[in-house]
Amino acid sequence: MISLTLPEWSTKAVERVPPVTAAALEATGAVRVSVDLQGRTVLSSSSFVGAVRVGDVQLRITPKLGVRRLLWLIGHAQNPSGWRDEGAVDLAESPELETALAVSFLAAANRALAQGIMQGYRVREEARPVLRGRIREVDQLRRRLGSAALLEVRFDDYTIDIPENQILVAAAERLARLPGIPAATRAGLRRLLVMLADVTRLPRGHQFPATSVNRLTRRYQPTLRLARLALAGHSFDQPAGAVSASGFLFNLNTVYEDWLTAAVRTALAPRGGALRAQYAVHLDQAGRIPMRPDMVWERDERPAAVLDAKYKSLSTKGQPDTDLYQMLAYCTALALPTGHLVYAEGTATRSSHVVRASGVTINVWSLDLSSPVPDLLGSVDSIAQALEHESA
Repeated sequence: MISLTLPEWSTKAVERVPPVTAAALEATGAVRVSVDLQGRTVLSSSSFVGAVRVGDVQLRITPKLGVRRLLWLIGHAQNPSGWRDEGAVDLAESPELETALAVSFLAAANRALAQGIMQGYRVREEARPVLRGRIREVDQLRRRLGSAALLEVRFDDYTIDIPENQILVAAAERLARLPGIPAATRAGLRRLLVMLADVTRLPRGHQFPATSVNRLTRRYQPTLRLARLALAGHSFDQPAGAVSASGFLFNLNTVYEDWLTAAVRTALAPRGGALRAQYAVHLDQAGRIPMRPDMVWERDERPAAVLDAKYKSLSTKGQPDTDLYQMLAYCTALALPTGHLVYAEGTATRSSHVVRASGVTINVWSLDLSSPVPDLLGSVDSIAQALEHESA
């Protein structure tokens, strides 16, 4: 097994990888692959982080933020009220994303199930030879008119096949397939699946059910938080040409956009209005040029502010011109005098550009994602204050 490690947005030359394996690596979308003048294989990563195994090559792409902060961003995007403090992410100490997540999930699941598998009532409808619950008269008449051999009934069943356990099973199955996790952890995940063998397996791509937080489900909450983190990533286990490929990846562009949207929405909540993600608008009057700004804040059902999340560094030379052109187009289409670009890293907290002739102002913000959580959320609140002031 050849083990390779690559930071996000970096390039590394390694000993030559067979062409079939190199093509399969590129097919996963995790890296771009080329060959240099010395015949070495050159791997170039982008915004995807995680672990990929192709044939006898195992590649890890590490986030610059660190595993704990990355998973905090994902968790906070899912539930800002439940992830205010980074300590809410109960992670094992490991620099490897997939290992930290798998080990932590298994430990939390074992603690939750030590008191027994949680059960709940679930409404079931089926045909039975004896009466249980209530007869479904319409189905009985339509399907079994003149026959009393089976009764169409509806009843409440006290079972372990409830949404909380379905989420645990989905996460355990995904984590058990990840490349590179410790053998003991993989075995523990499989034992967990045996314990939950009677729980319905949700189809791949199925939207996972909502769960409630109450006295009865409290012991499951740490496990469910970690389970949803595992399910938020993109996993695959499939042939990639002549060799097989498996992996688990997060797209940091998406992670940052989702987190910023959730954080800004929370900061704007006391100020009224509604924050719309991926707002649909057209640049031209004929409606042939569609655009989707990351965030539009509406007040009185009219656009009051537009923001775009940029997971890139804001250098001392300034932001890319294309970002400014894009925001100018958004402001023009939405008839707004001001737009906001919010970068994930930079050298200054805020700058402004006034566009000639149009008078549109483009505000440029940068956030330090590695800063303490209160400081980071405070920076987002500063953006919300600016939006409120501009729309007053």
